[in-house]
This record gives sequence, structure tokens and C-alpha cells, in this order.
Amino acid sequence: MSRSNDPMGSRREARETALEILYAAEARETDILEVLATQPVVPADYAVTLVEGVAASLDELDGVIGRYAEGWTTNRMPAVDRALLRMAVYELAHRDDVPTAAVLAEVVELAGEYSTERSSRFVNGVVSGIAGELRGSEGDPA
Repeated sequence: MSRSNDPMGSRREARETALEILYAAEARETDILEVLATQPVVPADYAVTLVEGVAASLDELDGVIGRYAEGWTTNRMPAVDRALLRMAVYELAHRDDVPTAAVLAEVVELAGEYSTERSSRFVNGVVSGIAGELRGSEGDPA
């Protein structure tokens, strides 16, 4: 396995890679960390951080998401939306170095790109509410 050392890599690319790994784990019904370990190119450090963080905090993340996803359980959500929400909540809860606005903008953009426009609005609403809880007024979309 070779490591990707692209210095131009971004958190956006890392989030996309993490999304692909989380989605693949669900599609294959395989452990998240197994999918991470079998990547042909070792993902960027931030992608690994996201994937490992989500894997380690799955129950916590799903509990938080469940409080804000009115009328939805995480099991009923599309897999892409579920993966995006888990990543965003992980970042909001555990990565103080990442601005709330960046987390929200990226997750909504990724939802629009990889899911549906309806998903973008859903993800935006859920993550905005969670950001307010976890980060206070900084996370308030107002």
C-alpha cells in the first residue's frame, strides 16, 4: 500500500475520501476500519482521522443525530446522508480546530454532490441544529 503525499490535498478531498470509505463499509456490510485498512493508497491523514473518529464514536454520533433528525432514524436515512452526518457531527464534537462554518458548508456541498438536493436541505438542517448544541452561538445559523 502506498501513501498519498499530495501536499495540495485538502480537507475537502479528505472528507470525500472518508465519505467513500464510510459508504463502502455500509455497502459491503464490512467494518469501517477493515475498509480503511484495505485502501490501495493510504488516505490523507485527515481522512484517516475522520474515518477512525467516526468508527470509534458511532453510537455517540448516531445518538446526537437521532435527536435532530426529526422523524428519521439513522437506519432509515440514505447511506450517503448517514455517512455525511456522522462525519460532520464528529468534526463538530471532536475537532475544535475546524470552524463550524467550514463543517456546515462542506457537508452541505458534499450532500448536494453525492446525494440529492433534498438531502442537502435535510443535512443542513440537522447539522445546523447540532452545531448550535455542540458549539453554542458560533454554530447558530442566524
